[in-house]
Amino acid sequence: MLSRHGARDPTAGKSLIYRSLIKKIKSNVHRFRGDYEFLERYEYTLGSDQLTTFGEQQMVNSGLKFYNRYRDLTHRNVPFIRASGQKRVVASAWNFSQGYHKAHVANGSPSPDNYPYRIIVLSEAEGSNNSLSHGLCEQFESDTNSEIARGAQKSWQDIFVPNIAARLNSNLPGANLTKNEVISFMDLCPFTTVASNMGQISPFCSIFTEEEWHQYDYYQSLGKYYGYGNGNPLGPTQGVGFAQELIIRMTMNRLTDLLDSNGTLKVRPFGLIPRLYVDFSHDNDMTSIFSALGLYNDTRPLSKTSIETTAQTAGYSASWSVPFGARAYFEKLDCDDKDEERVRVLVNDRALPLHPCGGDEMGRCTLSAFVKSLSFAQAGGHWDECSVS
Repeated sequence: MLSRHGARDPTAGKSLIYRSLIKKIKSNVHRFRGDYEFLERYEYTLGSDQLTTFGEQQMVNSGLKFYNRYRDLTHRNVPFIRASGQKRVVASAWNFSQGYHKAHVANGSPSPDNYPYRIIVLSEAEGSNNSLSHGLCEQFESDTNSEIARGAQKSWQDIFVPNIAARLNSNLPGANLTKNEVISFMDLCPFTTVASNMGQISPFCSIFTEEEWHQYDYYQSLGKYYGYGNGNPLGPTQGVGFAQELIIRMTMNRLTDLLDSNGTLKVRPFGLIPRLYVDFSHDNDMTSIFSALGLYNDTRPLSKTSIETTAQTAGYSASWSVPFGARAYFEKLDCDDKDEERVRVLVNDRALPLHPCGGDEMGRCTLSAFVKSLSFAQAGGHWDECSVS
């Protein structure tokens, strides 16, 4: 399993922006009516960067679900667990392990599980050898590269936000919200929702229509697709390290040509003996990994000027692929009626079609076909383009 960390507070930088926005609104608007009435009493109290109580429970539930889904394996095995080094990611791994252990005890398994489990933490410091966090590709980390996603989002923002801004500024006289502030105002819906211990829907959410939320979701999808996915020339390359590890885990072979692709894979702990592997990372890194694996190769370049549904994007969106607590299950199946092991990939419980390797009606393809379809990752992606001259 590959998982994003659980629900968190905004990043420190975003939290400052949101606090300033609320202060501006409350200083300049003198009457709040209807859906905005709650703002008169609202005080910004969100923290920054770390898991919320809701996010912690989310990951405990993930551990419970994982154990029970794969009970034939889990009651006899302890997973090999890794986490990228940020505190919220490590905390997510720890909370997952609590849920897993709780399910193990409830199952009455006679096998000891040596809880608390070992969690291998991969540093995110500059230059670290970490397949769960980008950072080694200099060209990808450059400002020029990051403009690709910002440009795509701005094109769509200029189209869908003005009508929302006009309505908000009419209903909140004196607010004078800019296009960027409208996006920040919308951000407060999910963040204040997951700040509630039970995930109670925030009153910020009802300010906007369902159509506007679809437009906002598409804005976020553009950021991920053109920032870390197939829409970025070097996006998929950031995920080849994990993709190579997955091949080795699936085939149980230490393939020499894979261990040298970026010059660092030899010394990274990724496990080879366990039956169960669980890794914890971030949404951006998971987007790159999914792209390196070709999971969304059926998705055509996203339009920057008109919204596309998930039916039009072949199932791709940020909310479908990398929400808080997102999880991808990579399954190797031994089917009684098949002469070769099968591979299936589920992202947030949706079985992906795996067209690149000839997936059947259940999304399964042979292990050999799956490995063959990962030629991009086996060749190291475009790692030769990572140096900044």
